[in-house]
Parts: sequence; C-alpha cells; structure tokens
Amino acid sequence: MPDPGPDQPAERRTIIRDGLGVGLATGLYGVSFGAVSVVAGLSVLQTCVLSLVMFTGASQFAIVGVVAAGGAPLSGALTALMLGTRNTLYGLKLAPLLQFRGWRRPLVAQLVIDESTAMSVTRDSTEAARIGFLSTGLAVFTLWNLFTFAGAIAGNLIGDPRTYGLDAAVGAAFLALLWPRLADRRNRWVAACAAAVALGVVPVTAAGVPVLVAGGVALLAGLLTRNAADPTEIPAP
Repeated sequence: MPDPGPDQPAERRTIIRDGLGVGLATGLYGVSFGAVSVVAGLSVLQTCVLSLVMFTGASQFAIVGVVAAGGAPLSGALTALMLGTRNTLYGLKLAPLLQFRGWRRPLVAQLVIDESTAMSVTRDSTEAARIGFLSTGLAVFTLWNLFTFAGAIAGNLIGDPRTYGLDAAVGAAFLALLWPRLADRRNRWVAACAAAVALGVVPVTAAGVPVLVAGGVALLAGLLTRNAADPTEIPAP
C-alpha cells in the first residue's frame, strides 16, 4: 500500500518553497564555476555543456582546477569521478524511497545531488520525498546552468583572473563544500591528515594527483574506522 502523502496543501507548498530556496542559494554559486572555468581555458560552450552533463559542483570545480593548474585531463577526470561517486551512494538510498519506475529513473538520476538528497530523505512519505527531491533538484539544475552561463560570459570579459583573486576560487569552493562536514571530530582528523599528505606529494606529483591521494587517505580512514562506528547510529545519506 502506498505511503500517504503530505496531509495538507500547505505542507506541499512549504516543501516546494524550501526546495526553491535551496535551488536559488546553490544556483547562484554557478556564477563562480562559470567564471573560473572560462579563465582556466574552457570555452563558454564547453563550460555550459559540463554543467548540463556532469551537474555536480564539486566534480566540476575539480576538473577545472586540474586544467587550470596545467594537469593532464585524465587526472582531472579521475579526480572528478572520485568526488562524484558519492552520488551513486545517494542513489542507492533514494531508489527505494522515491520509487520511480521505468523511463523516469534515468531522467531523475540526473538530479541526484547533495541538496536534492538532503531535501528528500527526511520526509515521512513517498509523495513528500518526491516533492522535496524534484522541487530542489529541478530548481538547482535550472539555476545552476543559467548562472553558469552568466559566469562564463563574465569570465570572458574580466580578463586575467589573478587581478580579481579568481585564481583562488577553486580552493575556496572546495573549502566551502568541506566546511559543513567538519562538525564531527573524526572528520576533522581525516581532513587534516588528507591535507597533510596532499601537501606532501605536491612537489613530486603532477597537478590533480594530490587530490586523488587525499581521497585515498579518506577511503583508508573509512575502512579502518568502519568497525568502530556505533552500531545504533543511523548513517548519514
């Protein structure tokens, strides 16, 4: 028997309003990606296609950061792939919750990102979860791509990014994505160790490789501490 949906139209409106708010806040950040991408050497068209097809901010900033640093495209692609694997884990959580079937599944898969996942996994019914997922995912997708285009056009006009400090935007973007996850003490230790290892290999590796090495540190820490986790704790999505 299907789960009952939200009890009142007001609840639906609240979910949609929250989803649109998250979409606006996240979409505005696309300006930074668009500007950084074109000054790193990608064309406006390449930048916009990357946002349309890849559509995961951390991975997009990763590949652009590697290209801007003169790294090999393969290193950038591997870094982006590593960061994007979390979306696969989100999909495993969302599939039984949202219960999309048939041709809808590959379409909604494009909307599986941090924000749409967070706005759906906390709901107490399938319908409410779908509303949260779709309102947030569609809002972010639409606004992210619009503001990516705006940022790409602006990036072509402003010239050398170092004049405005945009050469530091990729690092700032990663820090902004990481910061909310540092509330947990273990995460802070893992982040510190990964950063130390990444800095240590910078002089002896190509651009993009330190990020991959840091990701390996995080994976190793996860394996070593897996059995130490509280069995009563519900894992985060």
